[in-house]
Amino acid sequence: MNLEYFLLVVAVLLFLSIIAGKTGYRFGVPVLLLFLLIGMLAGSDGFDIIRLDNFHVAQNIGVIALICILFSGGIDTKYNEIRPVARQGIVLATLGVLLTALITGTFIYYLTNWFFPSVTLTFLEALLLASVMSSTDSASVFAILRSRGLLLRHRLRPLLELESGSNDPMAYMLTISLISIIQQVQVTMEPAVAWGDIAGLFIAQVLIGAALGFVLGKLAVRVINKINIDNDALYPILLLTCMLFVFSATYFLKGNGYLAVYLAGLVMGNSKFVHKRTTLKFFDGLAWLFQIVMFLTLGLLVNPSELLPIAGIGILVGIFMIIFSRPAAVLISLLPFRKRTFNDRVYISWIGLRGAVPIIFATYPMIAEIPHARTMFNIVFFITILSLMVQGTSVSWFARLLGLARPFRPDRKPNDFAVDFTDDIKSSMMQITVTGAMLQDGHKLLNLPLHDKALVVMVKRDDNYFIPKGNTELKINDKLLLICEDDKVLQETSAMFGLETATRVEIEEED
Repeated sequence: MNLEYFLLVVAVLLFLSIIAGKTGYRFGVPVLLLFLLIGMLAGSDGFDIIRLDNFHVAQNIGVIALICILFSGGIDTKYNEIRPVARQGIVLATLGVLLTALITGTFIYYLTNWFFPSVTLTFLEALLLASVMSSTDSASVFAILRSRGLLLRHRLRPLLELESGSNDPMAYMLTISLISIIQQVQVTMEPAVAWGDIAGLFIAQVLIGAALGFVLGKLAVRVINKINIDNDALYPILLLTCMLFVFSATYFLKGNGYLAVYLAGLVMGNSKFVHKRTTLKFFDGLAWLFQIVMFLTLGLLVNPSELLPIAGIGILVGIFMIIFSRPAAVLISLLPFRKRTFNDRVYISWIGLRGAVPIIFATYPMIAEIPHARTMFNIVFFITILSLMVQGTSVSWFARLLGLARPFRPDRKPNDFAVDFTDDIKSSMMQITVTGAMLQDGHKLLNLPLHDKALVVMVKRDDNYFIPKGNTELKINDKLLLICEDDKVLQETSAMFGLETATRVEIEEED
């Protein structure tokens, strides 16, 4: 394949993914699932547009994409959101992952040995397969919760995002450790497992990763604020450089790079640095690009014809994880936290989404040439599709069913006005469209029922913009840009206009 043809194919696939994402959002289908399906259709078992059978390449693409997604997720998370749920998130990200792997691995072992003799796995191999799938997928959780604009009670959303952003280290360590043990068994025929060394390595990776993520995140903020770059467009590139440095430096210092890059993003997102607003928008787009590329790549990697032979075991294991192993792990992990309601625990159990991370981790056994590695990869891929179809499509519905969804109305963002405030400014903006009902007391701006702490600063009429005065004549369908003192004034202004919306608050209520 020459370069020009490759670029054409990539452009078409990205465009189709964007269109599919827009369509999927409208009908409630997770866009990440559509990205996977487009990749599968473009692969060798589909239209055979691109053939990808190099697991090293796919793994490298997946790791780079995951770094960006975790970093972007950390940047968008506020301290005041996760502080009250930090202990719960840490327990779920460690003990919850370990319990999920143990319970699921035991089920897989007996299932494959009693009912599927063609896919018979040893206990260590069953544990490896379960460990690969033991963490919730950050890309899926971030994308689904944020794209739906879902508001949850009891600080559930920051808890779910914290868990998904920080539980990859445990799953990674379990996967790498079990691969090493299985390889040792193949050579010596004896599983001489040094559990103490494995536990020590995990603790060291977490502590080093957490420390470097915090320190390097603080250092990156100082560097960005101190360095003086004439070209403002280079600041997002500088932040991208910092992200890559945090991950790679942590890796070479024997820490967990995934945890470090998430914490570095968390530190930087809660700090002040120059051109922050522009940089964060750049990373939001970059994270979506990498999500598309990652899921397309992983879709290209699988052959759909190979999924049919493992469909039976894939369905059984997937259902077991959804209705038993994940809920059991969550219920046990959250036992010390008495304030969590039963409905909270049920919903946390349901949002155990699998996605790109398990598929990326499933490439490690393939590269290490572990027995049944291809079967494991196909099972993980099948369960990912099942999880996105069953759990991903019911995120909002299940929250409403359990009474955990907060009533909200969509933001009235100033889409027709390219303006925004920095984080230091507490004022709020909204855009409204003039209706006939608003003009019933007169067509002049001064006749509108405006709050005394709100101001109309600009009007868009057709394609023209102008600054209004009190005696400016308004017309139906004019777009007004309002600046309010704060969110409370904005909500009161919305009510005065008889609008059905107010801005969506960022901090969820704590009942």
